[in-house]
Amino acid sequence: MRLTVLGGGGFRVPLVHRALLEDAQGPDAAGRCTELVLHDTDPGRLSAIGAVLAEQTAQHPGPAPAVRTTTDLDEALAGTDFVFSAIRVGGLAGRVRDEQLPLAEGLLGQETVGVGGVLYGLRTVPVATHIAERVAALAPQAWVINFTNPAGMVTEAMSRVLGDRVIGICDSPVGLCRRAARAVGADPDRADYDYVGLNHLGWLRRIVVDGTDRMPALLEDAPALESFEEGKLFGAEWLRALGALPNEYLHYYYHHREALTAIREADATRGEFLARQQQGFYAQLSSGGSGKNGVSGGNSTGSAFQAWDETRREREETYMAESRQASGGWQRDSCDLDGGGYDRVALALMRAIARNERTTLILNVRNRGAVPGVDADAVVEVPCLVDAGGARPLATGPVAPDQLGLMLQLKAVERSAIEAATANSRRAALRALALHPLVDSVHAAERVLDAARPLGA
Repeated sequence: MRLTVLGGGGFRVPLVHRALLEDAQGPDAAGRCTELVLHDTDPGRLSAIGAVLAEQTAQHPGPAPAVRTTTDLDEALAGTDFVFSAIRVGGLAGRVRDEQLPLAEGLLGQETVGVGGVLYGLRTVPVATHIAERVAALAPQAWVINFTNPAGMVTEAMSRVLGDRVIGICDSPVGLCRRAARAVGADPDRADYDYVGLNHLGWLRRIVVDGTDRMPALLEDAPALESFEEGKLFGAEWLRALGALPNEYLHYYYHHREALTAIREADATRGEFLARQQQGFYAQLSSGGSGKNGVSGGNSTGSAFQAWDETRREREETYMAESRQASGGWQRDSCDLDGGGYDRVALALMRAIARNERTTLILNVRNRGAVPGVDADAVVEVPCLVDAGGARPLATGPVAPDQLGLMLQLKAVERSAIEAATANSRRAALRALALHPLVDSVHAAERVLDAARPLGA
């Protein structure tokens, strides 16, 4: 089985490779990845990540997928079985602009939420659509797993070409569910979860263990509720008022003023921090030569894997730091720093499809009637039954009015952004920005749009 990773020079690719190596240790070889193709437009980044993968492979004796790299998209896609899309159009420099432009207008600057998310989508949707078209032409039987942000918007744009053969993934719901299960003393793998929303806009409504919903008891147990990340972010009183556990990204909505203040007072935006960090990492590995099969053989100054792992650790420790600062200041738990998450979701999804191993995963798929009040083609983030036939959303039942209202408003924003990106429509772009619930001025949206368009947003 061949897996193609688009954005193959990206910093988190070694996590996907690690998951593949761990999967290769099992006795069942059926449906296992035997070839990993890394595609990126930057050969230097491919070489650096190739060095990390080579060392990581050496640390895992036993079978491992063959790795090859390419900067040619069609070569990467032709005949592949799965495509993992994790691209960043415009690079981290684009992310920095997405954050800074709204902040100059007193609006939230964040990668996927608010104005920053819309700007990122405007730049990314045309590229993602082109990728979908090339997949349809060169690998029509392939399954596309999309992690490219803003994941819900991008998955919906790609679904207009690929239908249900594109599935969006995110690690935020998985992390929330597992943390909540541990807080009630349950094995996360033995619990069932009632989750509903859009990408980065969802709520965990029930945690069912042995037929009993443990959410009511958790909401009444303040020490347990505030023992994990979401409880600390939102506070027990607000979570009780909601009667549900929000995705961490809803902190930007429910505590918008505090989050915006923390971001503006920080020494650097998240994009600026990552840009400096990754510039140092890739520069450190830039002297590596080319090894077998076009994979870099490493660098002469030390371990490529160690440099990557130390950088990854710092990245995980500082994740959503401004939100933690806005909610009192606290450190992430050690169990949330292992770097796992989306890579394991991707592997579980691939295994379910390739091996027909039926499982339930929270995914971004077309609604198909699962969420009442949302149209059939809208991409939603809900539990899905997954097997060789793909991912089928499970019915959620009625959604609370406040939750459904936010979902519908954000869906209108996403669709306006898709229209703007595909039709080059300024009107649709302005609509996408100004209708966002975190934008309080049409004139501010106009100024952001005017500033962004010369930059390719």
